[in-house]
Amino acid sequence: MGHGHAHGPVTASGPQRRRLAVVLGLTVVVLAAEAVGAVVSGSLALLADAGHMATDAAGIAVALAAVSLAQRPARGRRTFGWQRAEILAAVVNGLLLLGVAGYVLVEAVRRIGDPPEVGPGPMLVIASIGLVVNLAGLVVLHGGREGSLAVRGAYLEVLADALGSIAVIVAAVVIEVTGWTPADTVASLLIGCLVLPRAWHLLREALDVLLEAAPRGVDLDEVRAHVLGVDGVLGVHDLHAWTITSGLPVLSAHVVVSDEALADGHGGRVLDALCACLGDHFDVEHCTFQLEAAAHAGHEAPVHD
Repeated sequence: MGHGHAHGPVTASGPQRRRLAVVLGLTVVVLAAEAVGAVVSGSLALLADAGHMATDAAGIAVALAAVSLAQRPARGRRTFGWQRAEILAAVVNGLLLLGVAGYVLVEAVRRIGDPPEVGPGPMLVIASIGLVVNLAGLVVLHGGREGSLAVRGAYLEVLADALGSIAVIVAAVVIEVTGWTPADTVASLLIGCLVLPRAWHLLREALDVLLEAAPRGVDLDEVRAHVLGVDGVLGVHDLHAWTITSGLPVLSAHVVVSDEALADGHGGRVLDALCACLGDHFDVEHCTFQLEAAAHAGHEAPVHD
């Protein structure tokens, strides 16, 4: 016997997808300007920020594609549709970010003690333009960041881009005023250190989903205790919780109930109580329970605790 409830994953609606598309366009424009500016000025910090924006642009583009795929209905062998596309996109984005951060940090270390000549003028102009565009992107995304995980992620990406632009601006001012060219190397190190932990965090969360780890905030020991607290429940086993995609945690369990609870259709009351209990105390969108009589244990293969 099973019972479930689902509200669907937190995905981007039409207006929110348009926000993402606008910010993607702005990001690509700044990326091109920073890449050209890095070549002209010789600034590693500007190149690092351009690389950071490139991965952000790729991440937003992949997120848009994944969100579109996620809207396709479940059919055939894909019983959850394409909702895992978002997680695969996050893995790709995380790997890109790790690659960029690694390159920037290695190149920055190589330049320590032998900083090249850097043109602060182009650095300052391009980074200032980038900061203005990033602030515009934050304004565009601000209204939709609470209603969509995709938009919220993009908001954080653009915020990090803005901080990177500020680092480049500070480095350009220092070089212009003092002539201390290692400021460019210091700024690139800061940008690399800004990207690296965020890339690792994103990759770790995506891998947790792919490995079907229990969702964050769902303690299975607490879930077990709540299930056992429902009237008529004698035991629970094969308890599993995992995440299909962002905003769609699911849970399944075999629940042993008393003969009285199963009699005269009272099993429905137990199901209702179980789902109400988990819905009130845990952020689980979809629950599936198999109700079993105590005597059924002898007919099952070895079970999980």
